[in-house]
Amino acid sequence: MVLIRHLSTCSQFYKQVPNNLKGRSKSSQEWLTRQLKDPYVEKAKMLNYRCRSAFKLIEINERFSLLSPGQCIVDCGAAPGSWTQVAVNKVNSDNKDPRKPNGKVIAIDRLPLYPIDGAIIRGNMDFTMKDSQKKIMDLLQGRKVDVVLSDMAPNATGIREMDHEIIIQLAYSAFMFALQVSNIGASILVKIWDGRDRQRFESDVLKFYENIKAFKPQSSRSDSAEIFLLARKFKGLKLCIKKY
Repeated sequence: MVLIRHLSTCSQFYKQVPNNLKGRSKSSQEWLTRQLKDPYVEKAKMLNYRCRSAFKLIEINERFSLLSPGQCIVDCGAAPGSWTQVAVNKVNSDNKDPRKPNGKVIAIDRLPLYPIDGAIIRGNMDFTMKDSQKKIMDLLQGRKVDVVLSDMAPNATGIREMDHEIIIQLAYSAFMFALQVSNIGASILVKIWDGRDRQRFESDVLKFYENIKAFKPQSSRSDSAEIFLLARKFKGLKLCIKKY
């Protein structure tokens, strides 16, 4: 079973600045210090996002116009819920603007997920399991998906090649699911850590999507190996199977 990492930088953890870090490990001190100096952590708190990663999706959306009112979104590895919050706002699944089409957002994670207005939440569910994916399909009620989002990542071992291999497996899991549920013209956005299997993954994705682009948001930490791969214009499973 693949374990999924969710290193939360949720705003509620940073409401108070610790005055004394004595007794903590060096790595803990460095992590806390970095969090306290991180402008995105403070901004997330001000805007009521659960996590700083919200700004990664916001930046990607501003660059590529990925999300729009009325769309159906599946958010894989959603905890603590910041991407889900952004998706709900952009697709109007909370119907806050009755003048715009009403979208749908389904969020799933192995960790508990607290409710988000406008989203269907499924916590304590491993997306990589077939049974979990079947439950998501049931929730779709026959509706096709416009965007699959995946911020899933493994528990880092510190062994770069191993971590890369596992995150690619998670990306494939989201990709294979997307093939089954996506609308013609749909998109998929996945996070990976750069490495040798990236080219193979991109090649496989391009068999089913018109194009794929790599992007690292400014809100990603400079020392992070993470990049986001965005594939656009799903060609349709039947058409691609016939071609290949």
